[in-house]
Amino acid sequence: MPDARQYIEIEGSLALRRGTLARPTVAYETWGKLNGAKDNAVLLFTGLSPSAHAASSNSDPSSGWWEDMVGPEKPIDTTRYFVVCVNSLGSCFGSTGPASTDPITGKPYGLTFPVLCLEDVALAGQKVVAQLGIEHLCAVVGPSMGGMTALAHTLMFPGVADQLVSISSATHALPFSVALRSLQREMIRKDPLWKKGQYDIDAPPAQGMQLARKLGMITYRSAHEWSARFGRERSTDDAHQEDSDAFGITFEVESYLEAHARKFVGAFDANCYLYLSRAMDLFDTADHGGSIASAFQKLALTRVLVVGVQSDFLFPAHQQEELADAFDKRNIPTEYVLLPSIQGHDSFLVDMDRFRPVIADFF
Repeated sequence: MPDARQYIEIEGSLALRRGTLARPTVAYETWGKLNGAKDNAVLLFTGLSPSAHAASSNSDPSSGWWEDMVGPEKPIDTTRYFVVCVNSLGSCFGSTGPASTDPITGKPYGLTFPVLCLEDVALAGQKVVAQLGIEHLCAVVGPSMGGMTALAHTLMFPGVADQLVSISSATHALPFSVALRSLQREMIRKDPLWKKGQYDIDAPPAQGMQLARKLGMITYRSAHEWSARFGRERSTDDAHQEDSDAFGITFEVESYLEAHARKFVGAFDANCYLYLSRAMDLFDTADHGGSIASAFQKLALTRVLVVGVQSDFLFPAHQQEELADAFDKRNIPTEYVLLPSIQGHDSFLVDMDRFRPVIADFF
């Protein structure tokens, strides 16, 4: 399959908030054309698990994770904007992460990879922007973890971006969300095949990853959607049935979770998951000034859009309201939209009928 990924290799060492990386690589993809003034660029940060492939292109015609949002005549219109999507530092889709080879030792980083913060992900994104010769961004956009990273970017590089679009995100993680992700990480680390992060790439901690993914899928959706979508339907998939297991898959919702869990194991690295999950928990806007209000004094934004979803209990509505209110108090023109989607936190990926108009109107 064609690959539209491009790469930059950062010269020397990159200073992170809690360590350094030697000659890290950052993967990214682009759509559209940069205009002569170089002021039509939109920087897009991803959630925890996606790659930089947000949308299809001539170089890679496969569907991207935000296919309905980015492209010609779509809400983020690539006939008008030059869109840059960065694969997160610490991920496993081209950017340097725990699964990468340490150029100093010649071995995979594993747990020798420095503690990762979302500020590091934002820094790597800015390195890509600078490499492309872009000094000024029209907007920085991010959903979920990407929203936190986008906010970090605006705090670290005030004045670089005019506008911010924060989707289903927050200024920090709630204890409830931290607890859920902590349990997911424990599921992986308790798998005997994890081997303190030194697992064989051909024999990853599959059981731990599957359990973590199942719990993740439950938190990404809502109870309302589970009821409407699956009800009490029995599973008709015999592929996962085991006659010897009296407690095997019985319901369609169980089959759904099992299928997604198995797919995830082959698509994402366990240590990368641990590092990025922890980075979400560590992020706190107040770290940039002692309080959110003090941190926001650094901002030089001209316009903000905050979008939340009523059924999202991972980044609930009150967090979206608090974020929008913080921008208002800073006298930054802010639009806050709360959507009645039933798909929970994942709504920004699937409820395009509601999300597309909101993003299109903003741009």
